[in-house]
Amino acid sequence: MLVMKHSHRVVRQYLIILFVISLGFSQQFTIARIHYGGGGDWYSDPSSIPNLLRYLRTNTPISQTGEETRIKLTDGDAGHFPYLYLTGHGNIRFTEDEIIALRSFLLNGAFLHADDNYGMDESFRREMKRVFPNKDFLELPYNHAVFSSFYKFEKGLPKVHEHDNKPPQALGLFHNDRLVVLYTYESDLGDGWEDGSVHNDPLSIREAALKMGVNIIYFALTQ
Repeated sequence: MLVMKHSHRVVRQYLIILFVISLGFSQQFTIARIHYGGGGDWYSDPSSIPNLLRYLRTNTPISQTGEETRIKLTDGDAGHFPYLYLTGHGNIRFTEDEIIALRSFLLNGAFLHADDNYGMDESFRREMKRVFPNKDFLELPYNHAVFSSFYKFEKGLPKVHEHDNKPPQALGLFHNDRLVVLYTYESDLGDGWEDGSVHNDPLSIREAALKMGVNIIYFALTQ
């Protein structure tokens, strides 16, 4: 059993290396943070994405990472970014043009990770219903590949901060069996990616959050 698990990990690592090579040495992986309207703090956890990209670069074969990119969905180059990220505490509101753009991006290969920083749940679910009226969020089971794409999380998402005494949930929207939106709820991964001095979380919690972030990136790039 241990040999089999080790061989599976080696295969995953090999596939990731091939994927990175296929990107070309002139390209860098980056995360595009969505600047949305509605009053919510789309810019929250400013040190989170830089720290996650640094951890990814240091601990995985994805050694070429760029800086965090901030976009509006209607920007002319918004469709060039395959990995989108959205977070915040407050209200999210997309314009009609942004709804059309986000739907197009996701149906044509992009991936969105939305991380609830506590307070965006109601508005995010509302806006995603506008993007995909006929799709509903499904909770991902612990044996889903996102929990073992690089590191192993046998019990699903790590819990970074407690808010309403609810378990963390990984919720997904799918298109043709492809996960196009991952919504991490009641986990607060972004806070775990922040500089240690911001929330004074234990190193073990921050490490778990960063490892889960790596898993999400790996899964999104290779699913």
